Amino acid sequence: MKRLAGLTALAAMLSSVGGCGWLWGEEGYFRDRGSDYLEARQTAPMRLPPNVEAKRLDPLLPVPLSVADMQHGSEFEVPRPQSLRSVQEVSEFSLQQSGDSRWLVAQRAPAEIWPMLRQFFEDNGFDIAEERLSGGEFITAWQPLEALSAPMARRLGGRAAEQAAGSEVRVRVRVEPGVQRNSSEIFVSSALRSSGGASDTGAVGRGDAGLDAALLDEMNASLTRSAERGGSVSLLAARDFDAPSRVTLSEDGNGNPFLSLDADFDRAWSSVGRALEMGDVRVEDINRSLGVYYINLAERADRSERPGFLGRLFGRGEDPETVEARAERYQVRLTRIAEGVQVTVEKDMNTFAPEEVARRVLNMLQEHLG
Repeated sequence: MKRLAGLTALAAMLSSVGGCGWLWGEEGYFRDRGSDYLEARQTAPMRLPPNVEAKRLDPLLPVPLSVADMQHGSEFEVPRPQSLRSVQEVSEFSLQQSGDSRWLVAQRAPAEIWPMLRQFFEDNGFDIAEERLSGGEFITAWQPLEALSAPMARRLGGRAAEQAAGSEVRVRVRVEPGVQRNSSEIFVSSALRSSGGASDTGAVGRGDAGLDAALLDEMNASLTRSAERGGSVSLLAARDFDAPSRVTLSEDGNGNPFLSLDADFDRAWSSVGRALEMGDVRVEDINRSLGVYYINLAERADRSERPGFLGRLFGRGEDPETVEARAERYQVRLTRIAEGVQVTVEKDMNTFAPEEVARRVLNMLQEHLG
């Protein structure tokens, strides 16, 4: 019925406009008005009463000099305006400050920003001494400033000129999931010590505020340039960043299956979201405070393929009622437990999903989390 209605509407449109000059002809409503300005005629200037003071008025829309003169009798094609260059006013990376604390916010997931940070430090001469993927941090080795790249050594030495000579630097970098989904917050804590010193006191604790600020500034500029160039990302490193160290499929006393993730909640939340995306599962909504992903198993994750106007006219676009009728909505819930995070699949807050559905979703998650 819907297809028939679409064909009828299209036929009516074509029959009404097929031979109607009143719509598209020279005298039609939708005629080309590009040359209408040539028919304008100059009139005498306005005369003001003698007792009114004349004041010069500058035209709001001055006529350009390079236009056809009044003697131009043929049709003239009005040039299209030049397109404006789109400027991205909000960068993917921004520095934030609250009191004495400074950090960098990235509009990218932690798993994506992790390899970019490691690459930044390695390119500037830092040696990674310790890496803790489960904790989202890495620590560089003690190194003389002279061992770093020349620009980085000058920047850090300028920030701590009174201590720079004969000093060694060490940096801790910590990446945490941001408040917004698929964003990250990056913190650095650096310290200086005399060359050859054996004490690690303060190395990765309170830090040096001047060095921290210099590192964050350099990091912000470098990551922004890398993003503009479309820098590559290590997918293997991204997968390893938030992957739990152990994923176990079990069931409770009532036979309801669940996953146990050996990770903190932030890493578990990020990794489950990535696994749902890799499993082509439609996520319709999220509630991070409750630890819930609202999914629809009847739809794929990709929403880009939508019918156009003619597709909807001929019935290729599905009715919302049809989409709603076949919906299979469930909740993937993450719950903090003493050993890590537990993942369950529920129909609603008070009802577990059917066992076969829960096992299908949890097996898919386990496959992409492993």
